[in-house]
Amino acid sequence: MSISLERLRRCSIAVDLGASRTRVYLKRTGLIVDEPTVAAVNTRTGAVIAVGAFAERMTGRTPDHIRVVRPVAGGTVVDIAMAQRMLRLLLGNKLRRAWRRKPLPSAAVCVPHDADPLAQRAAMETLAGLGAKRVELVDTLIATAVGCGLPVERPEATMIVVCGAATTHVAVLSLGSIVAAERVPVGGETVDHAVIQHLRNAHALMLPTQAVRPLHLVLGDTALASLGAEVHGRDVATGLARSVQIDVEGVRNAIRTPLTGILDAISAVLRRCPPDLVADLADRGIMLAGGSAVLPGLDTLLREATGVPVNIADNPGVCAVEGLGAMLEGKVQPHVLSSAIT
Repeated sequence: MSISLERLRRCSIAVDLGASRTRVYLKRTGLIVDEPTVAAVNTRTGAVIAVGAFAERMTGRTPDHIRVVRPVAGGTVVDIAMAQRMLRLLLGNKLRRAWRRKPLPSAAVCVPHDADPLAQRAAMETLAGLGAKRVELVDTLIATAVGCGLPVERPEATMIVVCGAATTHVAVLSLGSIVAAERVPVGGETVDHAVIQHLRNAHALMLPTQAVRPLHLVLGDTALASLGAEVHGRDVATGLARSVQIDVEGVRNAIRTPLTGILDAISAVLRRCPPDLVADLADRGIMLAGGSAVLPGLDTLLREATGVPVNIADNPGVCAVEGLGAMLEGKVQPHVLSSAIT
């Protein structure tokens, strides 16, 4: 998909609908929404009773008549009506009243690089249902690269690895376009599942999904990891609550297995790039972004396997919406080629 910076400057709002979190950027204001992409619905009445962080805390703790749903999967809107209802509640009444006093705004939304026409249409209909008179689609990879501060508009290679909740995208960019890209079904949820399976097999313990992310902090801290970690869960045999002291190194090995899929994607992308661009990456290295970029051991694994520098963005989770916001604010200028001397 092509990006017109001129049309993007006319937009007043930028949206990043991720499988894990939804982020909204308002022009001349900044980031106004950063909440989990979750809604809790009363199946008896059809009413949405909670969205965002409050709804996420309900996961696995609701009675039969309350269902926790995720209207976005893999960066694609799978339930347009629910996504619209969730966004209305996240944006709040104040923003909607501001829109009613002005002409209907244009909006920009991030979509995955390999999104099919149906997925693109779903993203457009989601924002159109909120009152946007025009919706611009922007590749998530380009928006994230801009948010990371990479010089994507220059004739130099930049490689970015965007780790999401369900998928990871790897791309090489030059002159504002994607030279080669690859997607693998490996993300934060995949790593969480690997940790849960390891604890089930090694300790006969069922760990709640929401307890896995705090464990990542222990795995990523060398000082804490040397002391070990105690986790609380349910015994597989008896069903009773139980606590165990886990072997941190064993959990790290369980995590490394799914992360090797990202290495295969990087190799595939490099094979499709011209040699001159690959040579640029030897000095510039790889930029990690996305909500799962801080997975323990990911940067070390990539650095050891590729032999090039690996950097993690300052705020990896919000890079996409911040990059899209920078385009709306006019902070991104196209690279001007020097005219040939005749």
